[in-house]
Formats: sequence, structure tokens, C-alpha cells
Amino acid sequence: MQNSSNKRPLSDDSDKSGSAPKKQNVRQVSLLSMFKKATPVTTTTTPDCGDKKNDTTEKGTSTVDALEVSLNNQKRETKDLFKDLDEVMKTTLELELDTMHYEWAKVLKPELTKPYFIELKKFLKKEAADKKTIYPPAPKIYSWTELTPPSQVKIVIIGQDPYHGVNQAHGLCFSVAKGVRIPPSLENIYKALKNDYSDFKAPKHGFLEKWAQQGVLMLNTSLTVRAGEAASHSNKGWEKLTDAVIKHINEKKAHVVFMLWGSHAQAKGAKINKSKHLVLKSVHPSPLSAYRGFLTCGHFKKANEYLLENARDPINWNCLADD
Repeated sequence: MQNSSNKRPLSDDSDKSGSAPKKQNVRQVSLLSMFKKATPVTTTTTPDCGDKKNDTTEKGTSTVDALEVSLNNQKRETKDLFKDLDEVMKTTLELELDTMHYEWAKVLKPELTKPYFIELKKFLKKEAADKKTIYPPAPKIYSWTELTPPSQVKIVIIGQDPYHGVNQAHGLCFSVAKGVRIPPSLENIYKALKNDYSDFKAPKHGFLEKWAQQGVLMLNTSLTVRAGEAASHSNKGWEKLTDAVIKHINEKKAHVVFMLWGSHAQAKGAKINKSKHLVLKSVHPSPLSAYRGFLTCGHFKKANEYLLENARDPINWNCLADD
């Protein structure tokens, strides 16, 4: 863990949630005890894990309606970022302009107009023309940008390919839509959490959006895959885009935890600056390797302790269990 000499207040880009919380005891007995003391989340982009569908604002507007207005505003702002492009380029980048969060679009604009990305878009267009089924569905490819904008990132988990089975992938690594069988790797992630926190309650689903909403960026190296064909969209350009995502977090933010599971993720995160971030390494949670140390790696508790030590709200990992 990082020395105290490296601990310092967050930059403006690192946390927009307001004043730093009071000093907290990092020796938690359980997840529950931690969140009795944690500072409440006050931003709209990192809500707590409660169901707020029935909440209303002071003016009587539902939170859902307010979120819809916010998303529409973001779409307009994102499109404004690219107003200098010609119509052909705007058409090529239609998905990005429609679905990418404004903050990430601003960060990634230089990448989205580079030749490699245009070639990637041509490849994806040909896949569609050839009637190939691509996962995740187009509207979900950039869901990670909406759920975890750069100003809110606290933890980065790096995956490889999206799941290539029916209805599995929805834009977050290791996560699957509700109603889909929990993948074995995710089952092992839940087991590791139970080892870290005895009161962790494993959900009956693998839908991890509530983690993403708290600042856990779950990023695949490639953002799409052909149905039933692992790595079918590797080395087509996605890797360069996701490298740019990691580079931005590494250079522009401070006190972020990088969880690098397996050789692929560790190679992807090889350039992370360990003097201002916490890098946690382990074998992959796959059943083929999890028994070699992943289940007892302690990453989830270590991450929360590090966040607390650096004036950041911890992650409530225990927010997924069914009602």
C-alpha cells in the first residue's frame, strides 16, 4: 500500500463531490459497519445503492425525469463537441455522438477522429452489413461512459472481451444482464468479496451497474465481439481507444485503484503510475486460475481502505443483493 508521504488532497478532476469527509477508521469489521460511517454521496452521477425511482425533487419532478433531461442535455453537448466535423464524419460517429457521455467524449475526441478509429467503424459497419450479430447491442457499447464518467472514477477493473453469449454483454466487464446465468468468473469475484467481508451477500444475478454508479469503471479492452466468437474483434482498433481511457485516468487523476486480474490486464496496466495510484495484481478470477490466489487476494477491502485513507468515499460492494 502507498506510503503516507504520497497521500495528498485530490485535484479538482479527481472528485467533484465537495469537501473531504472526516477521518475514518480504516480497520473495518464488516461492510455494514463501514457504511454506517461513510459520507453520503451527494452527486447525481454517483448515487448510493438505494432504489430512487420513486424519489421526487423539491419541485415535484421525479428523479427519473430529471435523469432523462440530463441525458438529453449531455447528448446535445456531446454533439456540440463535434460540430466542426463534416457530415460524413458525423454520420460515421453517430453512435458515439448519441451514446457517449459528454465527459468521456471530450477526453476521447482526439481518438475518435484518428484513422485507426475510422477504420474500426468501417469494420463494424461491414460486420452489420454481413448480418453478423454483435455484442453488446450498439446502444450499450458505451454504457460504461454514462455510468462512470471520468470525474467519478475511483476504481478501474480491466477485462478483455465482452461476453459473446446471447443477452450477456451490456457494456461492463464481468457484468451480465439480469436473467442471465452468472458467469463462473463473476461467481469467483463474489467468493472473493465474501472472504473480504463476512457480511457480503452474493446476489442471484450478475448485473453490476450499481458498482459502476459508485465509481467502479469496468472496462473491457475490446468493446465489441461477434456472437459466439471470442476475440473476434481484437486488434481492430478498440485496444487503442481503451489505452487512451487508461492513460487519461493515470495522468489526470489521483488516488485511483487499478485491479489488474490476469496477465492480459496486467499488460494493459503496465504503465500505471504507482506513486499516485494503487495497483492491485492477481491471477484472473476464471475457474482455471482463481484457486491460485484470487479468492484470497483481498482486493476489495484493500481498495476501500485506500480510498478512505485518501479522503474518498468507499465502494458499497454489498449493494447488489436482491430485494
